[in-house]
Amino acid sequence: MTGYVHLVFLSTFLSVSMTSETFDAMEGEALVIKCPQWSSSVKVNWYHTDTNKIIPAEEEGSQVFSLERFLWFLPTCRQDSGNYSCVTHFPYNRTKSFNISVQVHPYKQGVCFPSQIRYPNDTGRGKIVCPTIDNYKNATIIQWYKDCKPLQGQRYFKGDKYIFINNPRKEDDGYYTCQFTYTHKGNVFNVSATRIFISKAKHSLLPPQILFPKDKGIIEVELGAALSLKCQARLGIKKQPIAVVTWDIDNIPVKHLDSSRFHEKTHFFEGREQEYYRETTLHITEIKKEDLQANFTCVAVNEMQNTKATVTLKLKAQSEVGLPNVPLIVGSLVLLVAIAVSVILYQSFRVDIVLLYREIFQPYSVKDDGKIYDAYIIYPKSHTNEANFVEYFVYQIMPDILENKCGYKLCIYGRDIYPGEDTASAIEKRMQKSRRLIILLTHHLINCKEHAYDQHIALYNALIQNDTKVILLEMETIGTYEKLQESLRFIIKQQGTIKWKEQHTVHPQSSNSRFWKQVRYHMPLTRKSSCSANAG
Repeated sequence: MTGYVHLVFLSTFLSVSMTSETFDAMEGEALVIKCPQWSSSVKVNWYHTDTNKIIPAEEEGSQVFSLERFLWFLPTCRQDSGNYSCVTHFPYNRTKSFNISVQVHPYKQGVCFPSQIRYPNDTGRGKIVCPTIDNYKNATIIQWYKDCKPLQGQRYFKGDKYIFINNPRKEDDGYYTCQFTYTHKGNVFNVSATRIFISKAKHSLLPPQILFPKDKGIIEVELGAALSLKCQARLGIKKQPIAVVTWDIDNIPVKHLDSSRFHEKTHFFEGREQEYYRETTLHITEIKKEDLQANFTCVAVNEMQNTKATVTLKLKAQSEVGLPNVPLIVGSLVLLVAIAVSVILYQSFRVDIVLLYREIFQPYSVKDDGKIYDAYIIYPKSHTNEANFVEYFVYQIMPDILENKCGYKLCIYGRDIYPGEDTASAIEKRMQKSRRLIILLTHHLINCKEHAYDQHIALYNALIQNDTKVILLEMETIGTYEKLQESLRFIIKQQGTIKWKEQHTVHPQSSNSRFWKQVRYHMPLTRKSSCSANAG
């Protein structure tokens, strides 16, 4: 029965080796692959097996392309790793597929050529042919290396495509790498390829290499479930006198454990160039809690030395078996509530927050913009000698609050335009020197058929030139604003008005009232550190 199992395994291995081939390449180098069987009388198509898509012929800027028997990678990149196939179409609708496995290895500065980039040797008599060089037209060998060191000495004869070692000895065994250049349409690429050279010795010593598992790996498990842990190691060239691959649990060999839950199964096989491999599988019939605290160590031994790789087990995360992540959900809800509350508080106390920020962090920051005044005041002019509240507000209350207590500089018509000046020219110049335009809205302003010149200039600057910000003070309840001119209605729709309330007339000199806070909010920064400190 055992012989039958071995026969089945061997036949499977041989069938795979006949129809598949592996190519290893260095990242950033050229790789040209040749379909194993081909003639000019048959058609060949190349496919990317993983996506089942055909690989087209070369186009401008192509990195991966095919032509008849060959598949090009110019140059290779990490994403090229995968499975490919060349399908040969024979007469009478017969086809034959050859599987190609490509593995691209990363290039690391100062690191030796990856040992995976190697090909079978031709002979043990001393001639070493540079692998795959026939796939590259007009290739030129630059340098040969032995075990990653430049090859030098009179014992080595270098041909166009090979080297010959005169009278090879045991110490000549090792990895031989040829590095050559390949030119395609004016672009020059590097190629590296390695062979293992072995003299006529029965076997070659190489340090054991555990291919998997990776050391310090973590495997997720479920309590009560079964588990199989595989360990595969390369132990040398040809069959080794000492070749052991086994599992330890907390430094105790499995075969010495008194437990029916653990048992091992081992088999060996040979790879290309007669490399000798062993694989041992540790079968665990049931995972228990104590297994989560144990170290599972694969040990590989040959005549040269031994090496180890240890893995541990951990339970699968709760989120993977459908349980909700409660802390994450709670944290997200708390964050959303905090953001919502912050937005509401800012909208409710935006004016106070901005004024406090100016007072604490930017008390003396004034823009150097060439302006003289912080605001130009526009108000309806009375054509009678009777005093009214609006003029009292403009000449008494506004200067007291904004100039005396808050440090602003205002320009008021009738106070800051000197006798003898041309009125129109003076108004225009004063507005150009002002950072804000303050317009007082009253019923008199609405009902006036001829609007004042300063009002025309102000609206022109705000709407056409768009270089001066307007502040609208609604001194009387206007209502629907339908009787206002269209330009004023547009500004009100964009930013609204600041409304003067009846209760303000009781204590008009309070700079901390809601009305004056809103005015200060829309005004530019002032040199004075605080309005509240000077409020009476």
